[in-house]
Amino acid sequence: MTKCELKLLQSTIIGVVVLHLLLIPGTSFVAGGARVLEQDLHPHLTQLNHTLLAIGVLSLLLPTAFFASIEGVNSANVVNDETRHAFLQMSRGLAIILLLVYICSRIFLHNPPGVNNAMRLHPNAPKEMEQHEQELAEAEPEVSQWVCIIMLIITIGLMAATAEWLVDSIEFVREESNIEQEWFGLVLLPIVSFSADGAVAIMFFVRYLFRHYFGKPVPPTTVAKARAIDLSIQFILFWMPFIVLLAWWTGRPFSLLFDTFEVALTIAACFLVNYVTADAKTNWAEGFAMVSFYAMIALVSWFYTGQPEIRELLACTSVAEAVAGGGVE
Repeated sequence: MTKCELKLLQSTIIGVVVLHLLLIPGTSFVAGGARVLEQDLHPHLTQLNHTLLAIGVLSLLLPTAFFASIEGVNSANVVNDETRHAFLQMSRGLAIILLLVYICSRIFLHNPPGVNNAMRLHPNAPKEMEQHEQELAEAEPEVSQWVCIIMLIITIGLMAATAEWLVDSIEFVREESNIEQEWFGLVLLPIVSFSADGAVAIMFFVRYLFRHYFGKPVPPTTVAKARAIDLSIQFILFWMPFIVLLAWWTGRPFSLLFDTFEVALTIAACFLVNYVTADAKTNWAEGFAMVSFYAMIALVSWFYTGQPEIRELLACTSVAEAVAGGGVE
């Protein structure tokens, strides 16, 4: 945002959300379901996640549909400062509503009403789920909270320096490799964040592989880990509106008017994830389907150049200057 790469920021937001909806949970479902018929998800959290994910994704559809409607009526004069101002006001209102939705969902999860609530398992929940919940309640932390806080502070500092270096080198990498900005933001930048999750998955796989071959087999777990989906919900309901409000405070014209292609693939990813997790059960075949759809998105994005109108409306200069300069910020 400090470099005014707002279109790249938008693409990266969508890329991170789609990555945590498809690739990361898909690979975990494949790895975890390789030795069991199916894995179980927390039924209460799954139902709530469907609603939260849907409202977050549909909030992106509203500005896009609005823009498509006015563009069809008066396509010659739709890209101007007045239109941008209207979408900025619209986006800030939507951002506040999304933050309220996220806050209410956290309150519900941490202090739910009633006895059979979201924090308690359903009476008919699988036995493996009950055992997993009991183990979590009785487990002792492996690392002190103060060590975690110190490591978190160090990690944030390293990430800030790395992000600054990455932003400075983005333009050079794009020019040298001839990578489209859309693919750079939708796939390449988000995939870097997946390297840590991939490394952890490989380490656990190697660990259990050695235990298996040295006569210490570990029984396969039937409880699926869907934390990546929770992270995508957090990103779209909290961090995305937070960025909109931060841009408002810093005077950057960042809005929730995203590229039509980006909104379409986000809705498609939301539909697939909600469909796969509808019964609160997963298997490796469904995980492979999620990974395959992410590969389809990466393939199609390679040939996509983006909407020039969106890039012009996100320019830090006036829209007229951006149009005259061909959308270059």
